[in-house]
Amino acid sequence: MAASRSVRLSTGSSPVPPIFLETVLRTDRLPLRPFTAKDVNDTRAACSDELTQRWLPLPDPYTTEHAASWCTDVSHRLRTSGDGMHFAVTDGDSEQLLGTSGLKKTDWPARVSEVGYWTAPWARGCGVTVEATRALGEWLLGERGFQQLQLFAATGNTASQRIAEKAGFQEGVLRNAGYIRTGRVDLFVFSLVPDDLSGI
Repeated sequence: MAASRSVRLSTGSSPVPPIFLETVLRTDRLPLRPFTAKDVNDTRAACSDELTQRWLPLPDPYTTEHAASWCTDVSHRLRTSGDGMHFAVTDGDSEQLLGTSGLKKTDWPARVSEVGYWTAPWARGCGVTVEATRALGEWLLGERGFQQLQLFAATGNTASQRIAEKAGFQEGVLRNAGYIRTGRVDLFVFSLVPDDLSGI
């Protein structure tokens, strides 16, 4: 996997929040890279999928314009704002988009971030999101020196829970802590810490 580093720049006496530099991670079969315009059609198709729509607060309908905004603007601005970074999980041979695994709500002083992901319908059941999330956790907690990676999944979203467990996360429950398009839901909270890395 390629390494990156955070930077803290200053202008006069006003520090700029740290950010992750643009990064590409690699597993044996999956490149994790920034989103680009070539991901627009696959992003639109994946985010229009009924199961993706069920568990994520996405626009409905999810249009080509939404996908283009995410792939070419929003995902990149979230990185440069210090919020986190969002990887397009792709097939190492075809380069097709298979899903995403990314960081958000990064607390730089505490060295804690949250992971979120979705899997394209055509890539489900192949272990790609487990593999990508595990790689992201190893990079963040190992090379980047973070202390905790959090993951939240609705209690009814058993597929997301299985991904978290297979990636080595430990769990607890937060009541009424999340929302999906149909309302509030309890969330399982999963976490991965540096001491867990030896077990994944």
